[in-house]
Amino acid sequence: MMTRIRQPAVAGMFYPADAHELQDTINGFMQASQPVAGPVPIAIIVPHAGYIYSGPVAASAYIQLKPLRDVIQRVILLGPSHRVPFAGLAATSDDYFHTPLGDIPIDQPAIDSLMDLPQVRRYDAAHTLEHSLEVHLPFLQTVLSAFKLVPLVVGEASAHEVAEILERFWGQDDTLIVISSDLSHYLDYAAAQKRDRRTSTAIEELDYESLDYEDACGRNPVNGLLYLARQKHLHIKTLDLRNSGDTAGPQDQVVGYGAYVATLEE
Repeated sequence: MMTRIRQPAVAGMFYPADAHELQDTINGFMQASQPVAGPVPIAIIVPHAGYIYSGPVAASAYIQLKPLRDVIQRVILLGPSHRVPFAGLAATSDDYFHTPLGDIPIDQPAIDSLMDLPQVRRYDAAHTLEHSLEVHLPFLQTVLSAFKLVPLVVGEASAHEVAEILERFWGQDDTLIVISSDLSHYLDYAAAQKRDRRTSTAIEELDYESLDYEDACGRNPVNGLLYLARQKHLHIKTLDLRNSGDTAGPQDQVVGYGAYVATLEE
């Protein structure tokens, strides 16, 4: 059978297409970030905009993965669909996802293990142009050594439907959950700060019932993690909270970005 490889959709737009420039960019973000003391992450929530806007915020979560570099063998990566409307969650039939830093193998046996769930199907059209997963791949390739990927684009799905998938991988120390989401969109700077602070409080309190799409474009995957976190007594901490007006854009219309880490309560 011919090997199927998903090619980058936003290399050269959201992040550099040149491998050396891309690696230098990520290394710069990581060097500007500080690890925090505490238990190792079980999951992170990270933004997915162009690197000049959200890269510094995402790096504040990715730097926390350094102790897990040789531990994590599988990454469950969930992000919202921006281009294709559908119900449930879309897996891929591809064998690899390619980035300028190389190929990432897709964990097809893990995807097979989800196919009994009615909300999951292989739907490649949801992945072809989607950036919410792709922008995280070079970060993961930088901070982890060797891993397989379970990429899931999330359409219309309840918190329970998303959590049911995450539950399948619960308790596996070699598995990391990565949730991709930006926060508020196109408010002015002060209004965005206010709304994003409120959203971060809801995330820390595992209050998925209060989150709407205006609060977080990845509301559905975020809510799934919060649903699971409540069941499993996870603690979620805000690591960074900024917006495009802080990083690389004007302040009249901004997009909010937050980075969060989920750990077992001590």
